[in-house]
Amino acid sequence: MKDATYSWIHRAWYGGHGWYRVLLPLSGIYWLLSALRRFLYGAGVLRTRRAKVPVIVIGNITAGGTGKTPVTVWLARSLAERGFSPGIVSRGYGGSRSGASMRVDSRSDPAVVGDEPVLIAMRTGRPVVVDADRVRGPAMLVQDGADQVIADDGLQHYALARDYEVCVVDGARGLGNGALLPAGPLREPVSRIAEVDQVLLNGRLRDRKESMPTGLQNAIEFRLAATEARRLNGSLSRPLERFAGTTVHAAAAIGNPDRFFDMLRGYGIQVIEHAYADHARLSPGELDFADNFDILMTEKDAVKFPRQVSDRYWYVPVDVEIETVIAAPWLEQIESRMRNEQTHND
Repeated sequence: MKDATYSWIHRAWYGGHGWYRVLLPLSGIYWLLSALRRFLYGAGVLRTRRAKVPVIVIGNITAGGTGKTPVTVWLARSLAERGFSPGIVSRGYGGSRSGASMRVDSRSDPAVVGDEPVLIAMRTGRPVVVDADRVRGPAMLVQDGADQVIADDGLQHYALARDYEVCVVDGARGLGNGALLPAGPLREPVSRIAEVDQVLLNGRLRDRKESMPTGLQNAIEFRLAATEARRLNGSLSRPLERFAGTTVHAAAAIGNPDRFFDMLRGYGIQVIEHAYADHARLSPGELDFADNFDILMTEKDAVKFPRQVSDRYWYVPVDVEIETVIAAPWLEQIESRMRNEQTHND
């Protein structure tokens, strides 16, 4: 079973269906408005403000999930290991919080601050702040001791000056039909990729072309690796190999549910798919199936799910894996940039 909205959008943007062209006039309007907005920032009509510490922006140019949150977790951990004290600012999408900046930790309510900030706080142990105004948020992180800020999903938030940009692209889905919203998945034109400091490719790019953007040609590939499932009630963890040959319900309210389903199938698991809109809040009643099959969900969904459930409910944490010979020089490049910016700010 798949959410009808997800299926409709996926077919339009990634399935090769030509009827998306009826929306191209709206995409033209979107392009004019976004181009005007960026021009006004570049001309200084709209103000770009700089934080007191260096800022790394992680984002994408497509709507939907590409793996930004796991990359944010990986980068925050990696920089902390190199002696930095990174803090993370997020919009807190899906949460009800509005107004002033709000600190997030592992005990925060995802319904208030959003699921991704809670997950980032749980996985990194670093200061996390949510604020729709991602210029205001870094000030609180600096108060909490951050010497650099990672802006999660902030690529199009031009009000915040940045010192390093990372664009994450889903290798399986690529850039879809290449059209801007709403006819296609693009938030910005493909040419934007060439402007960022580094492109990260989540998995191998399915359709490689000689004419692909320069940023994609020089992209760093990574994979989202999962090795175990953990019971939501905290009673047990189990290697995913032990689910091989069994049938499970797989629930995912993320930007690209198919990636989660395919990952489970890679372990020889028979998957009954349940795809929902990104950030949807799943409930035990919604996943109370009549059979006795185990129920596996993503970690992002698990942070919003009750823990007082039966033993059949599991979640699957994932981690970014980048070859050391590739990751090390890239982290050295970021470290050098950050230290130069810190010296300049001092």
